[in-house]
Amino acid sequence: MPETQISAHISEETKDQVDRYVSAHGMKKGALVEQALLHHLQALRELPADVIIPPRLELSAASFAHASELTLRPRRPTKGIRDLMAGKRSEHKS
Repeated sequence: MPETQISAHISEETKDQVDRYVSAHGMKKGALVEQALLHHLQALRELPADVIIPPRLELSAASFAHASELTLRPRRPTKGIRDLMAGKRSEHKS
């Protein structure tokens, strides 16, 4: 199959992660990028849009302030989450 070269600007952090991964797994960057793109494109085709979680979230200043406040005063966990974390099986009936 003929190959086509692409060019993309990525963050320094992402480049470092790519470099570490290819070094640790003995693969070439191009192979990793193609594998990642194929995997991502397949997920976009096959999964509902609402289950695709972006790797980065962009928040407005107001949303960030609100999220920060929530982390300072977290709500009490529900019974369901306490049971889940304790390893108890759900009694949910279908």
